[in-house]
Amino acid sequence: MDTRVTGLLVEDGHVLLLDQDTDGPRRWSLPGGRVEEGEALADALVREMREETGVDVEVQRLLYVCDHIVPEKGVHVVHMTFEVHRVGGTLGDISTGIDTRPIRGVEFVKTGELPQLGFSERFARLVEDGFPGAGSYMGPKVAIGL
Repeated sequence: MDTRVTGLLVEDGHVLLLDQDTDGPRRWSLPGGRVEEGEALADALVREMREETGVDVEVQRLLYVCDHIVPEKGVHVVHMTFEVHRVGGTLGDISTGIDTRPIRGVEFVKTGELPQLGFSERFARLVEDGFPGAGSYMGPKVAIGL
């Protein structure tokens, strides 16, 4: 099983997206990637956002966790998406050659345009509504006394 993290960066009604091939029909996606062995989720997301977008972020709320299972290929990926806040960096200053799928572009897109880019109406509504009912990422277990 693989674990992947993605970041949702919303500024002034716009969402930061990558123009990059995905596993499905969409060519636009949220930035993020695979968590490396021994890497904390927040550290992985900060690294991936920097590599793919040039933006430095601070990890905020856990928005959702979902599975991507393809039994015939023996694939099980857990996707964890966090709200992030920009704290620096330069948009578009991407690390080339790191991703297996080349990044064609990085840009902020109006939330209302998400459905035209292959995202569902439901997803666009959740973004606009600020993901009501989202969870919280508490970091390592010791942060909550375990």
